[in-house]
Amino acid sequence: MYVPAHFDASDPAFCHAVIRGSPFAPLVMAGTASHLPFLLDADRGPLGTLVAHVAAASPHADAALAGAPALVLFTGAHAYVSPSWYQVAPAVPTWNYCAVHVHAVPRPLDDGATRAYLDQLATTFDTSGWRLSTQPAEYQTKMLRGIVAFELPIDRLEGKAKLSQNRSAADRDGVIAALERSLVSTDHDVAAWMRGKPRGKR
Repeated sequence: MYVPAHFDASDPAFCHAVIRGSPFAPLVMAGTASHLPFLLDADRGPLGTLVAHVAAASPHADAALAGAPALVLFTGAHAYVSPSWYQVAPAVPTWNYCAVHVHAVPRPLDDGATRAYLDQLATTFDTSGWRLSTQPAEYQTKMLRGIVAFELPIDRLEGKAKLSQNRSAADRDGVIAALERSLVSTDHDVAAWMRGKPRGKR
């Protein structure tokens, strides 16, 4: 990822915040991509560990079992920025955004760890209280046979926060004000990042 120095945000705290706020991301491995929800364990390993699963029939199942290098691309808040919001003219339109690239090598989970991961996944995203562990044993076994779960101990984090850091304070204030007036909720998320107060972290 091309990251000019003034947009570099590779510190783990920023990267983890983006991952938690936008946990559904493409996994690129063995020349193909899968779109998956990821769980982050920030305390496991120096840079944290991701956990996910794919269908057993997916090419990524074999790649994960073989330990193929993986890249996960997280896209956080993003918004169009109009030059009309700047104090200085002429100027051109741009796009503000947060993004994180995770480099890792997958390690398959055993049956017990897979079960624990699936319940944690449901605990994180399912507010109804559904858990695989409460389903009939035969059904659990059948479902587990259909997936390959794996962890991704993070080897390298690349973070980019393109949030008008290259503009004057007046221009940044103009962008924030315009985004906060927007009827698009994701524009408000970008304004929050620009203020250093990101919303909706998991």
